[in-house]
Amino acid sequence: MQKNLFLGSSLLLLMFAAGCGNVQSNSEQEIGETGKPQIVTLTQTGCQFVETESKDHQFKTTKAEDCKGINAKTLAERQKGFKPLQLKPGKYIFRVANRDVPYELGFYLRGEGLNQVTLPKVSGGGLTKGATQDYEITLKPGKYVFSCPLNPTPDYPIVVS
Repeated sequence: MQKNLFLGSSLLLLMFAAGCGNVQSNSEQEIGETGKPQIVTLTQTGCQFVETESKDHQFKTTKAEDCKGINAKTLAERQKGFKPLQLKPGKYIFRVANRDVPYELGFYLRGEGLNQVTLPKVSGGGLTKGATQDYEITLKPGKYVFSCPLNPTPDYPIVVS
């Protein structure tokens, strides 16, 4: 019980510290009884998802190729500040917004490593500048990563327990 309380508190703290504050949480009982998914809001800017990094780096990009150079120079240092999303098993909607990237983006959530074969995944594209799109998935316990191969962003960790 204490571990679950800690994980839930950690997720809320992470989301508010990152400036998101848009996690719409249902109680465990409500999720189990109604099957309503929990919403996790993620914001894409050039070469990154804001909520899981220590800050919005405000990278300026005009094409996906720009991110390859930016990531080559900055990723090792940025990864030190990545904070995994800590989630419980259940139904989720990942609400992904393209805040200001001038080219089409997408979203790809999958199991990490060998778990990629056994854990659920979701992906899609068509996320134009200023648009928001929902990606629904039921997460089972395990380690996941999410990214945008079209931006391209790093793989960001999610732990479901």
